[in-house]
Amino acid sequence: MDKFRIKGGNSLFGKVNISGAKNSALPLMCASLLTNDSIKLSNIPTLRDINTLKQLLIKLGAEIIEKPRHLDQYGNEISQELEISVKKIICDIASYDLVKTMRASILVLGPLLARNGIARISMPGGCAIGARPINLHLKGLEAMGTQITIDKGDVIARIPKGKSRLLGANYVMDKVTVTGTENLMMAATLAEGITILDNCACEPEVVDLAELLIKMGAKINGAGTTRITISGVEKLNKASHFVIPDRIETGTILTAVAACKGEVVCENTSVDLLTIVIDKLVESGAKIEQKNNSITIQMEDRPKSISIQTMPYPGFPTDMQAQAMALSSIGNGTTQIVETIFENRFLHASELNRMGAKININNHNAIIEGVDELQGAPVMATDLRASACLVIAGLAAKGETIIDRIYHLDRGYANLEQKLNAIGAMVERI
Repeated sequence: MDKFRIKGGNSLFGKVNISGAKNSALPLMCASLLTNDSIKLSNIPTLRDINTLKQLLIKLGAEIIEKPRHLDQYGNEISQELEISVKKIICDIASYDLVKTMRASILVLGPLLARNGIARISMPGGCAIGARPINLHLKGLEAMGTQITIDKGDVIARIPKGKSRLLGANYVMDKVTVTGTENLMMAATLAEGITILDNCACEPEVVDLAELLIKMGAKINGAGTTRITISGVEKLNKASHFVIPDRIETGTILTAVAACKGEVVCENTSVDLLTIVIDKLVESGAKIEQKNNSITIQMEDRPKSISIQTMPYPGFPTDMQAQAMALSSIGNGTTQIVETIFENRFLHASELNRMGAKININNHNAIIEGVDELQGAPVMATDLRASACLVIAGLAAKGETIIDRIYHLDRGYANLEQKLNAIGAMVERI
């Protein structure tokens, strides 16, 4: 099992090319199931989750052509182009062996059902950061006329006999859910009539998916707001699309620089995708400048303590909470972090404490008393973003840090150690 060995204490200087957003690329790839024409996607990140979804789509009937991969100035792979064509659904089962490690696999449910009339999906896996039930997906599909049954851990969804399409419906989600919004929006594109979804997620990744679907011929209004209206069409067509930059990778790199000091330019990204994260980094003492498609961060002093509360977009993203905790661990002062999205997303706190941090957890609240310096230590990653948190802590710490279970990291960050080493870090995969 791979580990990271990090020698901390180096300031960071240089440029980093930001990859395409994993959380956008995955639903975009699933959208290919809605048409028998080809979908061309560029700026796809080279990640384990992407490869897992490729395998799943191929099993369902997709033909995938991989175009030459793009490299940055240091020779690191940063993106790929895919042409996905699902001329015919040859299998309606997303089996457990493929979906157990990736929650985003549930995103094949809506398009597979809408196109094929039936879908059998094993309950998805992913990071152990708390309960993420799919009942909102299923209730929405039931409102659109779907018959849902559960059998041996599988969700079986089918359009009733005598019906050829899903039916438009009005559905209010009890809780904001990104994948639920995406799943139901995709299903509704081929439904008969008009679907109105309320209490929708407003994340940029939802908007990116809607833009692809519109290019394919879907009729969608309101993406990026809490109400999305979809007028169903009988058929979707081919399209090409460029994946938005990964705002969480951008935020992670910027936070690492804030923790280690230095000056780094993040290229091929956008400050508009993570405004509140930028605001908090500026509050911590960083100087940040946007120019064209790049963000420059400069940090000269020990960070000031910042308090955050995770919220649905445009609030502070839960996917940046762990990284913010690493930064706050060496902040000047005391920080409070409130996690409102997932109930089990403070597992990294005990690992940071092993490195000398002073963090106390009380239910959904973390109180961090900043220390002058972290000490390198053996630590274990518990999920994807906790991995990034420990990398930041290791970069800022004195001495050597060994991070175990970095397979979590490989699910969401493309060639992170190469990107960090190119700006002065000392990270070795062992």
